[in-house]
Amino acid sequence: MVDEKKNEALEAEEEYRSAVEEAYDYVENFDILETITNVGNDEVFTPRRTADLMLDSLPEEVWHNPNYKWLNPATKNGIFEREIAIRLDKGLEAIIPDTEVRRKHILQNMIFSIGQTKFTSNVARRTLYYCSQANRQCDGEKAPDGHYVNGYAIGNGTWFNDAEGNILTPSTDHIFVDSSGRSMPSSVKDDDRKKYKCKFCGITADSRYVDPKQREQYAYELTHVYRLVLQKHLRTRFKRPAEEKNMKFDIIIGNPPYQLQVNESGKGLGAIPIYQNFITQAKYLEPKYLCMIIPSRWFSGGVGLDDFRREMLKDDHIKLIYDFSDSKDCFPGVDINGGVCFFLRDSSYSGECEFTNVTNGVISTKKRKLNEFDIFIRRNDALSIVKKILAKKEKMLSAEGGCSPQTPYGFLSTFQGTEKKTKNDDAEILTSKGWRFVERRLITKSYDTVDKYKTMISKLTCEHAGTPDKNGMYRVLSRMELLKPGQICSQSYLTICPQSTEQEALNVFNYLRTKLVRFLIQLTLTGMNMSIDNFKFVPWLDFTESWDDAKLYERYGLSDEEIAVVESVIREMA
Repeated sequence: MVDEKKNEALEAEEEYRSAVEEAYDYVENFDILETITNVGNDEVFTPRRTADLMLDSLPEEVWHNPNYKWLNPATKNGIFEREIAIRLDKGLEAIIPDTEVRRKHILQNMIFSIGQTKFTSNVARRTLYYCSQANRQCDGEKAPDGHYVNGYAIGNGTWFNDAEGNILTPSTDHIFVDSSGRSMPSSVKDDDRKKYKCKFCGITADSRYVDPKQREQYAYELTHVYRLVLQKHLRTRFKRPAEEKNMKFDIIIGNPPYQLQVNESGKGLGAIPIYQNFITQAKYLEPKYLCMIIPSRWFSGGVGLDDFRREMLKDDHIKLIYDFSDSKDCFPGVDINGGVCFFLRDSSYSGECEFTNVTNGVISTKKRKLNEFDIFIRRNDALSIVKKILAKKEKMLSAEGGCSPQTPYGFLSTFQGTEKKTKNDDAEILTSKGWRFVERRLITKSYDTVDKYKTMISKLTCEHAGTPDKNGMYRVLSRMELLKPGQICSQSYLTICPQSTEQEALNVFNYLRTKLVRFLIQLTLTGMNMSIDNFKFVPWLDFTESWDDAKLYERYGLSDEEIAVVESVIREMA
């Protein structure tokens, strides 16, 4: 009986100890910044784990140099600044032993930021300076329990002479011009505002971003200043002494805003990417190290990203790229079409890039040349397959007459057609309402293919945002249909390789269903929509002959390992 009570007491004591340990672990690992909810598409806060992963990519020497200046050009929650300060505080102990002197030096002379918005500026200052006002001092007012009622900044507000400190509230404006470069007059009519675009970011003057009733204007400071005066502008804004004529930032790091709506409610073209503007401006400041996390869509797609992609792929200073196929691996709960990646650019490095891809928990790393192709293929194990395909020097389905351009016959997705024929020779058209009819005289594109057999595929891929199924596999193509002569489709679809005979068209249809072809298409996808560019690695074969995977594997000499890669990625089509 005594032993039983003794055992119960020991068990209770053990449970108590475990509970205490769990509580300590929770308190030690709890981060208040993780509880702040994203307030918009442009303000996706960076988790500490992601910020630390980026900081880990920097060389060790940056934490021991008291002369380096750091810049986050679009801070959100202050996570980068806080983690940088913590690492510098430890790394500079031997160089600046006095704790207060060291921390004051770090915050006054090393860490600089520009808020993405007024709101995020306040959040970042609260994170780094303990107060949204960097110069706020303790007023001495205490509550009955002894704690101070009103907050105050680090160093009791004496380390900075103004409320901003080194975390600036953005102060730039959009500059609107028309297509001829003429500035928008102050008396412009509301209906005419859509004719003017910001010369820096491209949004129209009727955008919700420039609504005077809205506090935030989203004229991001780094990208809304002319390059020739950018360094001078930053020196003035950060109130640096006159001897720092050209303010030099040694490390630029951050998570810039990704996109803006080009007009009211996102109609028309919808959102345009803007993260590339931050990288271009940051490069102009010539930092020793540049590290940013951005969408991975630039690998092979994205509106207006062609020039940016070319610049990135030919830049041999990019030392590493860390790519997440699923953005939720990096930003929990946030679905970013095509995934995200961060890169490290080292101005003193020249050579191959260490590329790491994370897909379904599988990590693959390989030293690569970024400019092997005119797009970047994120699968390291696919490179040898693509090279074997290209070695044949065959025409691809991206050539004229292969994959159709957008809106194959000139009809937008909103076109409905008529329920009944108005003329005997009306064409059938597949619309969002199903099969309808349209007069042939209204067809403005690809008229020569109307009376041919053709494979039609949905422009939307089967996988949302490029995310594979639970087994890590892709189907790639969603709706497929063999169109007969006289049948066409709207903008929601693409047509592939029109043929004069039904059998040849059927051969095209079955060819597209093969795993190898769908694998080659999938390599070029970083979004939900397909286009002619996604067929740049798909050979245009002789379609008087039927094709299956076995024949294709033999034709291109794929090894057992390469076949296994294809088979492990692409699932069967029912």
